[in-house]
Amino acid sequence: MDLGPGRRLAPLRFVLPDVSEKNQEGKRTARERLAAEREKQRTAEKRRRALIVGASVVGVLGLAAVIGVVAANAGKDGEDASGPFVGPSGAQGKDGLVIPVGKDSAKSTLTVWEDFRCPACKSFEDAYRSTIHELTDAGKLKVEYRLATLIDGNMGGSGSRNAANAAACAQDTGRFPAYHDVLYQNQPPETDDAFAESGKLVELAKKVKGLDTAAFRRCVEDGTHNSWVVKSNEAFQKGRFSGTPTVLLDGRNIYQDRSMTPAKLKQMVEAKSGG
Repeated sequence: MDLGPGRRLAPLRFVLPDVSEKNQEGKRTARERLAAEREKQRTAEKRRRALIVGASVVGVLGLAAVIGVVAANAGKDGEDASGPFVGPSGAQGKDGLVIPVGKDSAKSTLTVWEDFRCPACKSFEDAYRSTIHELTDAGKLKVEYRLATLIDGNMGGSGSRNAANAAACAQDTGRFPAYHDVLYQNQPPETDDAFAESGKLVELAKKVKGLDTAAFRRCVEDGTHNSWVVKSNEAFQKGRFSGTPTVLLDGRNIYQDRSMTPAKLKQMVEAKSGG
C-alpha cells in the first residue's frame, strides 16, 4: 500500500507464546501432583499401620482377657471340685483315706483300690463279692477300700468322683458295703458318665434300706466329701499302681496273680486265721 513519499508500512510482528515456560509450568504442576499423591500414600500407609497396631493390641488384650477368664474359671472349678476337706465317718489310715469293712482283729487285710466307673473293678467285684462278704462276716478278713478317679482322668467327666463321694456319704450312715455293691451292680458303660448325675446316685440309694434320707441326698448333692476323694486319688497316683483295681492281700498284689481265684483267696485267708 502506498502511503505517500517517505512512508512505509511497519513490518508485522507476531508474539509467539514461550513454549519453554509452559513446559516448565507443566513440569512444576506434575511434580506438585506427584508430591501430593505421595503424601496421600504416606498418610494412607500411616493410617493402615495404625489400624494394624491397634488391632494387634486389641487382639493381645482380648487374648489376655480370655486367658484370665479361663484361669479364673479353672480356679473356681478346682474350688468346686474339692472345697473344704471332710472325710467320711470312721475312715482310717494315713490322712483318713481308708474305708474299713470287717473287724480290726482279722488276721488278714485286703486292700482294694477301686474306681466306680472301672469295668475291671466291676468284674473283680462280681467274681469275689460273695467270698469277701463271707470272710469279713466271719471276722477272718478286713478290707480296706481306697477310692480312685482314674476313669474321670482318662475318659473325662466326674462320675468316678461323684460316685466315690456318694459312697463316702453312705459310709457316714454305716451303709457303705451295701451301697458299694449297688454301685457296681448298676455300673453304666465306661463311656457313659451317668454317675456324674446326683439324681442317679440318689436313685440307687433307694436300693439300700434306710440310706435314702435328706442328709444323704444333701451330702451327695453338695459334694461334701469331694475333697476327700481328690486326696484319695492323689494317694493312688503317688502309689504308682498300674491301674484299677489294685488288690493287695497283706501287701501282696494278688490281682496280678493269674492263678488267683475266689477259692484260693479263701484258702489263704483261712490258713492265716487258723481255719
